[in-house]
Amino acid sequence: MAGITNAPFRRLCREFSGGRGLFVSEMITTRALVERNAKTMRLVHFDADERPRSVQLYGVDPVTVGRAARMIADEGLADHIDLNFGCPVPKVTRRGGGSALPWKRPLLRAILREAVRGAGDLPVTMKMRKGIDDDHLTHLDAGRIAVDEGVTAIALHGRTAAQHYGGTADWSAIARLKEAVPEIPVLGNGDIWSADDAVRMVRETGCDGVVVGRGCLGRPWLFADLVAAFEGRGDAAYARPTLREVAATMVRHARLLGEWLEDESRGVIDFRKHVAWYTKGFSVGSEARRRLAVASSPDELAELLEELDLDQPWPAGADGPRGRTSGRNRVVLPDGWLDDPMDCPAIVADAEQDTSGG
Repeated sequence: MAGITNAPFRRLCREFSGGRGLFVSEMITTRALVERNAKTMRLVHFDADERPRSVQLYGVDPVTVGRAARMIADEGLADHIDLNFGCPVPKVTRRGGGSALPWKRPLLRAILREAVRGAGDLPVTMKMRKGIDDDHLTHLDAGRIAVDEGVTAIALHGRTAAQHYGGTADWSAIARLKEAVPEIPVLGNGDIWSADDAVRMVRETGCDGVVVGRGCLGRPWLFADLVAAFEGRGDAAYARPTLREVAATMVRHARLLGEWLEDESRGVIDFRKHVAWYTKGFSVGSEARRRLAVASSPDELAELLEELDLDQPWPAGADGPRGRTSGRNRVVLPDGWLDDPMDCPAIVADAEQDTSGG
């Protein structure tokens, strides 16, 4: 997730999980990577003890995607490459990228072929959505293309691009994809807000694992719960931190961001968007949340947190949707994009911005 799954947040998640699981970088634009954009090179930073190192790439040009994959492999930048065909935001889809791209089957095939070829021995996976909308579904065709081109695993978000993050994820689409591509693992994504949701998804769809996005916002300990759930230890083993424990994690998160950005003030500013996610469900109050969200240093953040009732237990309302929840009725696409799925379009000149995002 752009702006979220940077090295500091991945460290927190990894620590809570005991090193289990795969924690993927922010979405990296392939052109920015091959041109060694300074911001992008920071985003592909991994802590020395982070293994395996996983990079998620976004691209629309097969040649550039292939060059980026080869760069990652040749320079040892990561151990795994994930390709993003799931992003629904207009700045990506209007250029034919993200969740718009699988509609163009030849283009998808060319990108996957070049990525797998460039990656060499590194595994290449992909994440996608059901399709553009209910009239333009792509996940089954895209799944077969992925198998043909040597993709190692597929993650499916059970929403269309038109749904954005609204409504309910269609887990039955994950089950259908699993049936269509039995050769490789299928991972389910969408509406996993707790470890119990993850277990239920696997049981209902037959998928081989889960991918968590918005569910971990303000909840890095969710990965400890997932480990407990899949090891069969039950919900008695789930993390239910008090507000005091949550506050300690918040301050540590802010400090880690400051170290990563080499600027304490910038670190706490970057942390501000996490405040509402961490405090969801607790009795904090809108004014206190506002003050926390404008703290200018980790020390000030810690002092403001000390003013709260930190002995509050984990609240019953703490689980549930966080992050973006809005839906859209129309996907912004290049002119004529839906006319012919077999037409391989010319690459839009500015389809890959010089910095990462999405």
